[in-house]
Amino acid sequence: MRIHYLQHVSFENPGNIIEWAHKKGYKLTGTHLYNFEAVPAMEQFDWLIVMGGPMNIYEDEKYEWLEYEKKFIKEAIDNHKIVIGICLGAQLITDTLGGKVTKNPEKEIGFFPINFDDKALKSTLFNGFPKGINVFHWHGDTFSEIGEGCEIIASSNACKNQGFIYNEHVIGFQFHMECKEKNVLSLIENCGNEITSDRYIQTEEEIKDNLDYLKIANTLMYTFLDNLEAYYLEGSN
Repeated sequence: MRIHYLQHVSFENPGNIIEWAHKKGYKLTGTHLYNFEAVPAMEQFDWLIVMGGPMNIYEDEKYEWLEYEKKFIKEAIDNHKIVIGICLGAQLITDTLGGKVTKNPEKEIGFFPINFDDKALKSTLFNGFPKGINVFHWHGDTFSEIGEGCEIIASSNACKNQGFIYNEHVIGFQFHMECKEKNVLSLIENCGNEITSDRYIQTEEEIKDNLDYLKIANTLMYTFLDNLEAYYLEGSN
């Protein structure tokens, strides 16, 4: 299996997805869009991972590759690729599916609980998932309206729509299960100016004190990827 990822900034990579792919022996390649690298042809990959980033999906004039990226994501979806979006990546997918991305009523930075929808937990993709977990967040925008055919899979007190699924092969997570400790520390180092005093923004110290929550989230990301792998391989046979 061939997995390709789209990365928007140097300090936000696929985290433990990289480890999972290597352990499975799958080919992993990436396009670093901030370096204006070219994306692959559709026949060169099976899964697409769209990563997060500090930019907004509507900043096309500032980040000229955004429009190009959205077209590529839409093409991947239309070609029935497995597509996973994380944070900004989920918002980009939402936009391509006809949804709406806007400012969330609350900026959410730090470790906060989310609850999975009962219907989502019945999906084989979420076998082994608990009803609720504490996960890492770093976002100000949200997909306030999901595209036609999408179903919400999770929510939190600060953000109504924390994830969605579309036709079983496109999944968006507003939160981060892929982040390892070094990923969180890199975000603090590069985006620490966003840590202000607000209801759903933890201090740098609070975030660092809660890093143990990453262990459960990382395990669940592995579980999700295993479930998705089984779904994909079954469909390929």
